[in-house]
This record gives sequence, structure tokens and C-alpha cells, in this order.
Amino acid sequence: MRLGKDPQTGAEWSLTSWRAANDPSPGDCRHVMDTKGVLPDCVSWQGNVKKYRTGPWNGLWLSGIPDMASYPDMFSNQVIVHPDEIAYSFSTTADMAFSRLVLNEVGVLLRLAWDPASRVWNVFGQVPGDVCDDYAMCGAFGLCSVNTASTLFCNCIVGFSPVDPTRWSVRESSDGCRRNVPLECGNGTTTTDGFMVVRGVKLPDTQNATVDMNATLEQCRARCLSNCSCVAYAAADIRGGGSGCVMWKDYIIDVRYVDKGQDLYVRLAKSELATKKKRWDVEKIVLPVTASLLAVPVTAAGIYYLAWICKLRGLRRNNGNQRKMMLGSLSASNKLGEQDPELPFLSFRDIVSATNNFSEDNMLGRGGFGKVYKGMMDDNKQVAVKRLSEGSRQGVEEFRNEVALIAQLQHRNLVRLLGFCIHGDEKLLIYEYLPNKSLDYFIFYAGNKRVLDWPTRFKIIKGISRGLLYLHQDSRLTIIHRDLKPSNILLDADMSPKISDFGMARIFGGNQQEANTNRVVGTYGYMSPEYSMDGAFSIKSDTYSFGVILLEIISGLRITSTHFTGFPSLLAYVWSLWKDSKAIDVVDSSLVDTCSTTEALRCIHIGLLCVQDNPNSRPLMSSVVSMLENEATPLSVPKQPLYFSQWYLEAQGTGENANKSTNKMSVTVLEGR
Repeated sequence: MRLGKDPQTGAEWSLTSWRAANDPSPGDCRHVMDTKGVLPDCVSWQGNVKKYRTGPWNGLWLSGIPDMASYPDMFSNQVIVHPDEIAYSFSTTADMAFSRLVLNEVGVLLRLAWDPASRVWNVFGQVPGDVCDDYAMCGAFGLCSVNTASTLFCNCIVGFSPVDPTRWSVRESSDGCRRNVPLECGNGTTTTDGFMVVRGVKLPDTQNATVDMNATLEQCRARCLSNCSCVAYAAADIRGGGSGCVMWKDYIIDVRYVDKGQDLYVRLAKSELATKKKRWDVEKIVLPVTASLLAVPVTAAGIYYLAWICKLRGLRRNNGNQRKMMLGSLSASNKLGEQDPELPFLSFRDIVSATNNFSEDNMLGRGGFGKVYKGMMDDNKQVAVKRLSEGSRQGVEEFRNEVALIAQLQHRNLVRLLGFCIHGDEKLLIYEYLPNKSLDYFIFYAGNKRVLDWPTRFKIIKGISRGLLYLHQDSRLTIIHRDLKPSNILLDADMSPKISDFGMARIFGGNQQEANTNRVVGTYGYMSPEYSMDGAFSIKSDTYSFGVILLEIISGLRITSTHFTGFPSLLAYVWSLWKDSKAIDVVDSSLVDTCSTTEALRCIHIGLLCVQDNPNSRPLMSSVVSMLENEATPLSVPKQPLYFSQWYLEAQGTGENANKSTNKMSVTVLEGR
């Protein structure tokens, strides 16, 4: 079967979904060959909304599906371009299983392969496969990457910044990015614009592009520079070293990193290109000049050299003073009653070298207080470097908090802090590198769900509970995390969980059981009712967050998912099934083959106990660990989550609390690493 269109008659060969899994009438989703762009591209639509595109055909595969490169031994793929036909087709090679493409009721395109032994259709591949496959996820000039330890999958291409930083920080990134410096073209002078290469990407949507299959890349570059509206170019066909080129005007959209992706040349102003080279150019000049001056007598040049040395010493002394001030702050904030943190103080030069000068290619993610980079130290040890945003007063407080806390915490289910660095305005934290990203990367995206079978998910649930028990009870003092969520649960090579991001953590001393704040920080959905509404927090606040995460791990659904019809949240959905004795229906369909019904039902029960509105009704983490690890431990009957309603109203409007004043507080919603 062909997937395509006849440009002359308008006849179309496409896929249409069923209305539902048990209803074969036509649904809202379609997968078609898009012929409006300059290169063939397959697109999925839901109604009139573009949901996903494969990326343009580059002669070997569809740009956004590099896995097609590994198909030749199984499938033969090709795109046909004739005056009366533009189409994609495939056929199986000899002795290979039959294969077919199916568009399901939610718009996921499945490649199914027939298994003659078991006589079933197995899923060989599917798209969209992750969050970056969502069309225009990061808006114009945005760049999406799933190789990040953050839920903030979007970044701006170098030379651009978010149109709306506030919306961007809460993952509303569809507004995209805009230039930091306008292009010089069109201002009446000869342009000195240039191009920066973005490597390994799915090419942008080509509906606003032109193509010349006879031009070389160098010719394409010259043509783009001569056209003020041209903003990027790339090779159109990558076969045999590449041929032809495609040029985009005004904007580029729907760009993401992919394995075996193509090079995209993005136009920038000269000053933006110079900024990238400035630091290294200075070093190239200073080092040889310094070497030559060492042999110069005390002349004018020698005097300048001595002045330069004095300035350097002053900078070093200033950095040393800043380090002492910072460490003094750490000592003052070290409430654990132990010695000051014995952490290596790493040089900024070593960190620059380890991260390839904070290369965009090394960036793992972007958080509320800065970026995280992958680094390789001199001993070939991989690390994760958290670089705080310059000038962030909030970031400085977080920096102190993380160093003071994590340096003293040692537990297999907590992320390890290996060192830190202070260099002028730069403040950096160096962590152990965890290769398997964060928990949300696996449980919320269809293409990754099957990686975590039930035994692995159950191990993760128990690991998180033990880490929290250590924070609440087994460390020297009680520590409240306050921002527990799947993106802050990192996974090591064995898929064991490690709790991270302690910037918002608070310490309780002595017999302190609860505290109150006028500045609520955290992420909606994971914050307990008493914390988000009154600013009151305790160890039971973390218990509530744990309960939400537990139910998300089992269901594979976000707390704020729109999957539930007639229910305001995941908690309401789970409660409804539990009271109707249908709790097993909560379990993620990807776990059906590996799930232990007894363990899953027990976890759902424990999750409902943890998310009860009244903190006094929630179990301690010591009890949670016991309930998870010992089936003989009895479970009490949970109360219905009332979604911030009944318990809060009783506390605020009746009896002795009738005249209680409500906190006036600011609410800061943070997205962690």
C-alpha cells in the first residue's frame, strides 16, 4: 500500500483511525503524505490540528525517523516523486515477517510485524514515541531534546531566547524563541551575518522553505546570505555525500535532536557568532603574549605585564574571599551538627574542560536555577555539572542549601554530590552522573513505558520510600524535601532510584514537627493541600508527594493528565475505581504481562493512604516502607481524597479555628532538573 497523493487529481491514499478501540467508524486522526512543503513529509492530524510529522525525506530515510536506516535487512523503504504521484511505500525483504502500518484511535502510528509462531501482530515501532515528537513542541527557533534529566525538554537555539521566559519556565514553550541580536541584512549595509551549525536534528517543517536540488551547500549558503528573509539552510539529499539544499525563510519550527540527525545551518548576527569565540580567542592571545613578556626586561611592556599579574592575583584573592564567604554561609547553615562539608573545591578551568566549554551538545537539561551539563573529568569519570544562572539570588540560596545538605547525606537512594566550584559570579555543583535520566522519561511516554516492567517499577517505589525514610528519620535531623516529583527521581545504570534537587529542602530540629512559610515552592499536583493552601509543611507533606508519585508509576498517567473523563485528577480517578473494587484497572497497560496483581493492588491502597487530605491520617514513611516490604503488615482503610475541600474548610471555618486568618503568601512553581 502507498501513503501519498496524486498532485494532479488530488486523490489521496492515507490512514484514518477508528473512533475507539471497539468502534471501527472513522475517528478524528489521519496520517497523510504532506505535499505542501518542498520535500515529502508524512504528517499526523487530529481534526484540523497537526500533531506529528516524520520529517522530510532525505534520500535514505524520513528525517525524524533515523531508525529506518536499520530497516534494510527487514524492510525496503522508498519515497516516489512523479508528476502524478508523491508517495511513501515499503515492502518486506525475502523470508521476513509480514508488516503493516496502523493508526490507532489516539493518533499513534504503529508498525506491526506478524509472528507466525504465536499468531499475533507485535509492535515493531511507533511514532510519536516521546514528548519531542509533539508538533512544534518548542515553537519557532526552539530545539527539543529528550536526552535531559529535566522535564524542561525545550531549549532555544544558540543566539535566541524565550519569547516569554515566565511561560517557558512552567513548560509553556509553544511561543518559541526570538533573536538576541537582529540580523544586519536589510539595514543598508553589507551583511556580516554568518551561520552556526546545529548538528543531529530532524529538519524543520518545510512549508515555508524553498529547495534547489542542483545547488551545493556552499551555493546555498551564499544564496541564503543574499536573501534577507532566509534564516537557515540544510542538505536536501544526504546520499553519496549530499546534494541539493533546502532554505527556510522567516522562521524554523518543529526541530528536535535525533540519532543520525542532519546538520542545520542557522543564520546569526556577527556579534552572536563572535561571542562564542571571544573567551577562547582571548586565551589564544594572552598565553603567547605572557610567554614572550617573561623574557622582557622591566620596560613599559614589563610594567604592563606586572600590572596584569597584580590584577590576576587580585582576581584570585577576590575569588578566594568569595569562596570563604560562601563556605562561611555553608557553615552557618550547616544545621546537621556535623563538621563542615569535606567536598573537593574544583577549579573552574577543569570544569570548562570537562564540559567542552559548556557545549550545547553536553547539556543534559535546564532547571529553574540554571543548566545541567554532562562532563568528563581527567580520571575519565563522568559527572553532571549544575551551573547556576548568573545573578539569581534565589539560585545562591539554593546553592548553599544543596552543598550544606547533600554533602552530609549518604544513602544509596539519594544522589551524591561530588564537589563544587565558585569562580567570580559562577557557582557550580558537581554530581554523580546517572545515565538513565529521570523517572518521568520512562513512565509518561508511550515509547519508553515498556522499559520499566513491574518488578523494576516496584523496586523503584521501594527505593524512593527508603530514601525518604532516611531523610525523615535516619539522618541526624529531620529533612523535608518539599519538591518531590518524578523529574527529581533520577535512575542509575541498574534503574535504582536516587532522589535529587535539595535546593528547596528544609531542616527540622529538636522536637519540631511542622513549619509555616509565606513562600510556597514546589510543583502543583505534588504539593499537599495544607502546604499549597496554608504554607504549612511537615514530613507528611513529602508523604503526600510520594503517594502521588506511587500512583503515577503504577498508572503511567500524570497527576494532571486529561486522560480521565469526568474526573478532576488522577486521585479522583483512582479512588473511583478503588471503591468500586476495580482498582486493578488503574495499572498501566504496558505492565499487563509482568504485573503482580497482589503487589499492584497493595501499592494502590498505600498510595491512597498517603494522599489523604488530613496530614494526621497519612502514614509515616517508616510505616510505608514496612507496608511495601511486608505483605503481612495490615493496611487501614483510606479516606476519600476531597481535593482540598472538606478538611480545609473544617479547619478554616468552624469551631475554634473560625477566626483563623488565612496566610498571605506567594506561590512559586518550580520545575527541577
